[in-house]
Amino acid sequence: MAFGYNVHANGIRQHLIRYRGNGPTMLLIPGITSPAITWGFVAERLAEKFDVHVLDVRGRGLSQAGKLDYSLDAMARDAVEVTKAAGLGKPIVLGHSMGARNAIRAARLAPDAFAGLVLVDPPVSGPGRREYPSKWAWYEDSILMAQKGCSADDMQVFCPTWTQEQRAVRAEWLHTCQLDAIDTAFKGFHTDDIHQDLPHLTLPLRLVVAGGAPVIQDEDVAEIRQLAPRIEVRTVEGAGHMIPWDDLDGFVEAVLDFSA
Repeated sequence: MAFGYNVHANGIRQHLIRYRGNGPTMLLIPGITSPAITWGFVAERLAEKFDVHVLDVRGRGLSQAGKLDYSLDAMARDAVEVTKAAGLGKPIVLGHSMGARNAIRAARLAPDAFAGLVLVDPPVSGPGRREYPSKWAWYEDSILMAQKGCSADDMQVFCPTWTQEQRAVRAEWLHTCQLDAIDTAFKGFHTDDIHQDLPHLTLPLRLVVAGGAPVIQDEDVAEIRQLAPRIEVRTVEGAGHMIPWDDLDGFVEAVLDFSA
């Protein structure tokens, strides 16, 4: 059974949910508006091969919020310090979207902290690069709606392909995503350069690409391979950016055989 717990790391309270498995430890860092609980249906499957700990990124879920530093560097340091405080040893880090960018920067800051990285559809936007394809209004409008209280049916306009259960969980938890934390992270997609970090990463790496989304295109994969020649690449064909929501089996297949 899954259970939540808190640690004090990098100066704040950090909340995680553990999905116990018998394999290597995995720290799962969700994306920009995904509290840990929303990844539960994915973590349950990943627990077939990994001992999974899903992080509520600061300003989201049950981790500390308020007047905090919500920069990429702060979130990256969280990953390093949570690993220590929770006694995770050297986990494999699976990061989705913003969480993948956090993982890249964390591994650059602390080269010996992790055993390997699984980078799931990280935004490749940044200074001088094309914009991230999602627009700010999508985040702001849905969060403001959730703050007032909303239903799974209300959430359908924002997540039309999701199941009723998936929309219900998002409707329940999205209000915990502090708007200024999301704003800072979204702006960081365009101001932070994670490409500069990639050549410094020497640990095992896998890139998982959403084949049906515009976030990572063929030329981006080629550039990432040039910057990190040892990286493995798996594509989940036809899946949107929220890969497990579109193709859970395809996502699990792209991740489960990763080893460090």
